Amino acid sequence: MTSNRTAPQIVTALPGPKAQALIEMDREVVSPSLPRAYPLVADHAAGCIVTDVDGNRFLDFAAGIAVCATGHCHPRIVGAIQEQATRLIHICGSDFYYPLYVELAERLAAAAPGSGSWKVFLSNSGAEAVEGALKLARYATGRHRFIAFLGAFHGRTLATISLTASKPKYRREFGPLLSGVTHVPYGNCFNCHHNLTYPNCALACVDYIEQEIFTRIAPPEDVAAIIVEPVQGEGGYVVPPPDWLPALRALCDRHGILLIADEVQSGMGRTGKMFAVEHFAGQEGPVVPDIITVAKGIASGMPLGGFIARSDVMTWAKGAHGSTFGGNPVACAAALETIAMLEEGLMDNAARVGDHILRRLRGWEKEHPGVVDVRGLGLMIGVEFQSGEQAAAVARGCFHRGLIVLECGDKSIRLSPPLIITQEEADTGLDIMEDVIAGIENQTVGR
Repeated sequence: MTSNRTAPQIVTALPGPKAQALIEMDREVVSPSLPRAYPLVADHAAGCIVTDVDGNRFLDFAAGIAVCATGHCHPRIVGAIQEQATRLIHICGSDFYYPLYVELAERLAAAAPGSGSWKVFLSNSGAEAVEGALKLARYATGRHRFIAFLGAFHGRTLATISLTASKPKYRREFGPLLSGVTHVPYGNCFNCHHNLTYPNCALACVDYIEQEIFTRIAPPEDVAAIIVEPVQGEGGYVVPPPDWLPALRALCDRHGILLIADEVQSGMGRTGKMFAVEHFAGQEGPVVPDIITVAKGIASGMPLGGFIARSDVMTWAKGAHGSTFGGNPVACAAALETIAMLEEGLMDNAARVGDHILRRLRGWEKEHPGVVDVRGLGLMIGVEFQSGEQAAAVARGCFHRGLIVLECGDKSIRLSPPLIITQEEADTGLDIMEDVIAGIENQTVGR
């Protein structure tokens, strides 16, 4: 049986009358660039439950695209925000000092992988964090080119869409983009993450960069950095082969190239470790990037991002980079409380409940012909279907049953619930999703 706290409850047709009215107003006054997955009009939320303006209750398996790490409106986060708002709401971190900026930088530097020394810059968002990382890489190396990966998503600003290669809509009609960016396959030569063509495919992909890209397109002495998502997000929640990131790290070391790990979606405990890159190690030891970008789950919903760089990399001069709002005191207070909760057990819960979800999902590949692959780490899990149309139908069907999920990649559903999710809540959502899949399959057979 499912408890009332976790059970979704749909009390109107979707969207309900209040939601329909707001959606009509939205069409009149809001930028049409916002894509909107389906007509959810949120009113309030708590934990893993979102309630819309008509009183419909949804179980949230998206967490604001992996943002609400501690769940919606967690009392500890709300308390930290309220307390800080009575003391200091804003003073520009580019101009003055204040304790919370330094305290958060200290916590992030201490959490970074490896044993080296790190420095931190705080921004407003993930895209800003990536922009800053690109500037730092050029400054530190004196080089201008970058290598990114097919399927990547690094943001929607002009520079970050130059790196993004997940969907053409992000780039259409915005050229010319940042020059000097070369894209290569992610993880293995054909991006066949669920069916590797041959055992050394991942290593052959790294060899392709060295033997083809470096010799024909991008001389290594011109490449400032290779930027990579340790687990691809928008590209399909793709987990690379275990030997690929170590080989990429070794490639960078051979040519004096910086390795930027974009952990905007995969970081801050989502995969069961503080950073997803910590899941990967080679013969030389754990993979340690030179720069790590963070955002999304760092402050449980408050706008905050940043990048963590090795101290010998972050040596730029005063005024080389700054931000008016980045590292806002209220956002920093939420982030410090979030990190405390991650270290006190939320990362362990993400690993434990994530393993449970993956065990259940892997049975679906045999039971449901439309499911072609299941993959993930912790609570960053992708379910791939035979077609994009089927994935979209599953997302819509889940919404109408009271479950919030989002699509990703060409034909996948991403599961990124709050890290506080219980096994009971996970099972409730999986039951709904499996019923939706079975219903779609029955409709297909009946045609």
